[in-house]
Amino acid sequence: MKHLLLITALLLTVTPAVAQPEPTREFRAAWIATVDNIDFPSKKTLTAEEQKAEMVRDLDLAQRLGFNAVIFQVRPQCDAMYRSDIEPWSEYLTGEMGRQSSFDPLEFLVREAHARGILVHAWFNPYRALHPSAKTVSANHISKRRPDLVRKYGRYMWLDPTEPEVQRYSLSVVLDVVKRYDIDGVHFDDYFYPYKEKDAEGKDIEFPDHAQWEKYVAAGGKLSRPEWRRGNVDLFIESVGREVRRLKPHVMYGISPFGIWQPMPELGISGFNAYAELFADARKWLQDGTVDYLAPQLYWETARRAQSFPILLDWWRGQNTKGRHIWPGVATYRIGSTPTFTADEIASQIGLTRKSDAAPGSVQFSFKSVRNDMGGIQKTLREEVFTRPVIIPRSGWKTVRGPSAPSVRTRRGTEAFEISWTARGEGVFWYVVQVLDAKGWSESVVPANSTTMSVSRSRGITRVVVRAADRLGNLSEPAASDFRTD
Repeated sequence: MKHLLLITALLLTVTPAVAQPEPTREFRAAWIATVDNIDFPSKKTLTAEEQKAEMVRDLDLAQRLGFNAVIFQVRPQCDAMYRSDIEPWSEYLTGEMGRQSSFDPLEFLVREAHARGILVHAWFNPYRALHPSAKTVSANHISKRRPDLVRKYGRYMWLDPTEPEVQRYSLSVVLDVVKRYDIDGVHFDDYFYPYKEKDAEGKDIEFPDHAQWEKYVAAGGKLSRPEWRRGNVDLFIESVGREVRRLKPHVMYGISPFGIWQPMPELGISGFNAYAELFADARKWLQDGTVDYLAPQLYWETARRAQSFPILLDWWRGQNTKGRHIWPGVATYRIGSTPTFTADEIASQIGLTRKSDAAPGSVQFSFKSVRNDMGGIQKTLREEVFTRPVIIPRSGWKTVRGPSAPSVRTRRGTEAFEISWTARGEGVFWYVVQVLDAKGWSESVVPANSTTMSVSRSRGITRVVVRAADRLGNLSEPAASDFRTD
């Protein structure tokens, strides 16, 4: 035993200065949509155990392919894919709105995803009250409890964004989840005011916020109606960011707006105007520093002139005066929709997100497309795109203290070096393990529940460095071990 301790002591020296490369960083996410059972659960009729098994299979696949985040839709239509005292259980989970579920999908997802080193951002629809695919409405749904806050709009029901009580209500739903669940982010998509619905004659229907508009004008309001609508959306977006930061500073805040802020003829960009039609000023939220990241939905091909992916990506990056993250949404679901929209197009688009000083990242819509291996996307991701393990880019504006360096130990076995480490303090989400051998540095990123690694002695390793990383990508100081060659 004394001889073993002596050998171990000779193997291990701790050195504060380590010339290892910086860990690779990228946000690699996919949306998991629950509305109309797009992604999860695949059918309303699945049992709780079948739903759990489906979620585990998806997370295992995400881990194998190199994803480090999922964006999970928890509130598709003023309902809940989690246990809530505010809103009813979702029909898309139990088959009937309000019917009790025997398990909590969000709680289960957070636990299982974190065990695999995958972040979970909770995705809310702030104003949509009822989707056309819904077949049931429970007695405790907002449209029944407070019909005065809900507007019938075409095939939809919608909360009125200009009602102060609506803003407080949706904020309370978001903050309830932030308080009770160990989520890593809060996320909204592009649904603020709804996309235009049409009447029986094919004419656009005006959103019915007339009563609130008349009150505003009668009280002396000076804004135009579009400015007034945008101003109310801005108030809500800003309040969410402020309150989430107050409650849990480590929770990221992201929004995925429509990919075109406004048409830009000077750049050859035309199409839908989200600023004028959805009353969403995503550029303002970016430039005010309200959000931590934007994931503009750039769902078009590089070759599509009027909505070219690289032109739009460059434009959004050019608006990023506060240095927040731009992690575009890419349309994996569109693979095969045209002869040139292939898995290679997705690979190329992700490659473009890496060609600048900006923190790289992307979000794929949606996970079903990855699960179904559209166009061979799994092989493309695994062998060409996500070939190296990564942690996410840092968010330098978030004043969250990073983790402490781990304590590292080594043991020399007959055929391998056994490396183990122990956390010092809290907040660890990943460990970055870098090994130097005759071929240079190699890198592994493992979840916080992994604390050992075996390295073959035949590799001739001379150094191992372990660093702890938190869920924001903040790194500890390195803990290093030097090895004697045999």
